[in-house]
Formats: sequence, structure tokens, C-alpha cells
Amino acid sequence: MHVFRPARSRYRLFTKLFKPRGTLDAADLKVSATVAHHMNEVRDAARFPESAVSAGELYAAGIIEEVLRAVVGLYEEENEPQLFDKALHHLNDNVGGEEVDGLLGDFTGAFPPVAVLEELLSVVQYLDSADEDGTPHREGSLEELLMLRLGNENPANVRFRELFDDAPLEARESYDEAIEALESFFEDLDPVEAGSEGSMNLLELLRAPAAASPTSLEGQLRYVKENWTDLLSDRFPGLLDRILRATDVLVEERKDGGLGFGPPPILDAAALAGGGGEYERFSQDSSWMPQVVLLAKSTYVWLHQLSRDYEREIVRLDQVPDQELDRIAAAGFTGLWLIGLWERSTASRTIKHMRGDPDAVASAYALYDYMIAHDLGGEEAYENLRNRAWERGIRLASDMVPNHVGIDGRWVVEHPHWFLSLDHPPYPGYSFTGADLSHDDRVTVQIEDHYWDGTDAAVVFKRYDHQTGETRYIYHGNDGTAMPWNDTAQLNYLEAEVREGVIQTILHVARKFPIIRFDAAMTLAKRHIRRLWFPA
Repeated sequence: MHVFRPARSRYRLFTKLFKPRGTLDAADLKVSATVAHHMNEVRDAARFPESAVSAGELYAAGIIEEVLRAVVGLYEEENEPQLFDKALHHLNDNVGGEEVDGLLGDFTGAFPPVAVLEELLSVVQYLDSADEDGTPHREGSLEELLMLRLGNENPANVRFRELFDDAPLEARESYDEAIEALESFFEDLDPVEAGSEGSMNLLELLRAPAAASPTSLEGQLRYVKENWTDLLSDRFPGLLDRILRATDVLVEERKDGGLGFGPPPILDAAALAGGGGEYERFSQDSSWMPQVVLLAKSTYVWLHQLSRDYEREIVRLDQVPDQELDRIAAAGFTGLWLIGLWERSTASRTIKHMRGDPDAVASAYALYDYMIAHDLGGEEAYENLRNRAWERGIRLASDMVPNHVGIDGRWVVEHPHWFLSLDHPPYPGYSFTGADLSHDDRVTVQIEDHYWDGTDAAVVFKRYDHQTGETRYIYHGNDGTAMPWNDTAQLNYLEAEVREGVIQTILHVARKFPIIRFDAAMTLAKRHIRRLWFPA
């Protein structure tokens, strides 16, 4: 879409957001999010939410304009190869060459292409030249003028019409005359068959989505999808995909705004199965599993309690007294689940300390690696406890976390491509200027700034690689039930390497522990991964 020169300055919209003809690349969600962010900052939308601009609506408007351009392009190819050359001659004949030139000059000055904005060409020089493909800029500017008019006519664009308000052109009488002349020009062209809508001229066709759903961009997208799929055919499959994506973005924005979706559905086993033929695959090893009576202990807390109860320092697994194991066995427990045995994330502990909890240890579910924690005595201390517990008929149990690792985990450092990530922040307001949470010199790890003051959940963290210079914005672990876990990194199960890496890790854990508790086990289900990360 076009942006009025003063609006570019007011909202600090830099040149790289625009295409050569001067149109904002709003059909790119990243661009729309950036523009919405800048507009909402200037409009102080936090205090005046009624003035807020939706990134999803900007994106939808950009998609709609791109669809309209695609329709025009198809019409040119199949019906009128010299469409805007003929339209320009028609305007010159009916409005006057000087008036048309003046109108196109005013338009180019008010909604400047990149070459004019950067003063590489004057308005006159620009109109006298051509695109790289040889299209004269006068013809291109006339097409842009038509798109500007359609955008202004669309009532659903009201929240951000300030960007492309054509009021500056209204002062010139030739503007309305030119639009009237274009109307008559299109009426004389071959009509387009528009399915159930019947035949209509090109201009009527371009106005049809807004006419069908005047106040809803989502409704206009739905109209295009339902009525123009055959028209766009296979030549523009990407557009249809983006129509779906734009609709999804609008729906998600409404959810965040709390506009009446109600509580999430509570799924039962039947609903999850969904007729897909999925079935349980329990182990047939029933000789002891049904009889397990499991006692859960948070390992560091338990060792602290044992130190108090036995009045001596107990910090390693091999220091757990035989007397305590005897007591557990006598109480009828046949399994001991030790929560937090693995080497934990240093960053997780640092985050807790920086947030005002100096006594906290790292989360048991933000792991550096699957090795018994060094400060618990490592492998040797673990084997000692395991053997002594088994002498009393107690099997040890452990957690395995298949969904994520700590933000400074070994895999984050060594296999960054194993994680869901972007090469840019998903939200333009994100910044990463805080402390480096990595203990490894190869990478810098930073949490999003707004997390520290509690003003944003912050769905990604920044990973900078000192060896390659690559920057990734990796998603925090999330199971879709609450906020992201800001000390974790989300694995990407679409990567075969990830699946194999997790399989081998599960086998590694299973060789040590006959009982495994999978943390957030549902995150391994295909249906869950699709719903949360890849809904399209």
C-alpha cells in the first residue's frame, strides 16, 4: 500500500520497508508488525487503545492489495496487454494531457517512489523514465493511483487510512475527473466472468471484496478465497496460502485481545483421537510396573532435609544414609523419583537470582545436558545410590524433558539449527541489551529486555554466534497451556536430527533408570506440534 510522505516521517518508516514504486510491503507480516509497532508508539496506544493499529489488519490489507494487483496482472496478460498505456491515452483524451501530468506529478510527490524519496530523481525525471522491465513510469504511476483510490474506498481500512489518505489529491479537480474517466474506460473493456457473481468489468471486480464485506478485512479475505480461487488458479498459489495465514493472524490477535472466544476447550482422549486411528502402546512388562509405589523427591530439597534430620552435611547422592533408604522401603515404596538429577542450566539459576531470588537453584526442567549433576557427585555417586536402593527393592526414577533444553544448553551451543528460530525478532518492539547468560565463550545468550521488568512474556531469546557471526532468535519452550518458559529453548521436531537426538537421549536415560517420567509428554504428539507451532 502507499504511504503519504508526512506519515512516513511521523511514524519513522524507513526506506527498506518500501518497494521501488514507493509502496509499503504490507503483505510481509514482518513489515506490517514493524509499521503497527511504530504507529502504536506514536499514537500512545497503551494509554489510548482505541487508536491502536493491528499488525494483522495491516497485513490483511496488504494481502488484499496484492490480490488485486494479481487480478490486474492476469487481466493484462489475458485480455489487455497494454492496459495502462491505453488507459493513459483515454485520460489524456478526456481530461487533458497537462492535467493528467499534473495529477501524476502530485501523486508522485505525495506518495514518492524510492528514487524520488532519496532524491536520485526529480518527480519529472521519474515520470519520464521507466522501470527495469521497460514499463513507463507514467503507466506504472497510473496503476498506483488506481490502487490508492481502491484503498481509500475500502471502509475496512479506516484505522490506518492516515497512511494513504488521498485527501492531498482531492484539491486538484482533475483527480475526480480522472477517476470518472477510468470508470468509463473499464466499462468499455471486455468483462470478466466472476463465477456466481456473473460477469463484471475489471474495476467492479476489484471492488467486489470490499462490496461483499465493507467493514471486515477478514470477510474480504474470505470472499477472495471463496470466489477467486479459480480466477487466480495455480499461477498464484502463494497468495492463497497467505490469505489463510492472514486470516489466522487476525483470529490470534482477537484471542489476545479477549474479544469473546471464551475458555479453551478441555480435550478428552476421544476428542484427541479424532478418528485418526491413534492407539496406546503400553509396555507388556507387567511383572512389576502395576505394583510400583512411587515416592517423589526434589533432589536438592531432599538432601537439605536429610542434612537437617541427620545433623551432618549431605549434598551428594552417595551420602544418602542407608537408614533413610531402609525407612523408605519399610514404608512400602518400590520406586524413588529423584527430580532434578541432571546437569542444570547455569542461565536458569542466574535469571532467578537477577529476578530477586538469590537462594534459588536452576529449574530442574531447564537442562544443560543429560549427565548426573557434578555437585550431586556425578555418575559415581549416582551408581552408589542406585545399587544401594536396589538392594532394598527400590527402583530409581528420573525425568526426561523431550520438549526443550536450557537456553544455554549444550545443544543450543552446538546445534542451534535444532531449535525453532527466526533470523529476526517476531515482534518489532523486542530488544536484547541485557546480561549475557551464556557460560560458553562461543555464544552470547540474551533474554528479551521486557522480560526483566515483567512487561512482556518474551517468546524468543537472542543467540549470537561469535565464530560465524550468525544471530538467531530462538523460541522459548512452550506447551501451549501458559506463558513460555523463559529459561528454555524449544526443539524443532520437524528436523530429523532432532528426532534422532531425542531418541538417543531417551535410550541413554532408560539405560540408567527403569522408570522415566516424561515432562510435558503431550509435546511429542504430532497433533500437538501442529496445533502449537505449525497450524497452517
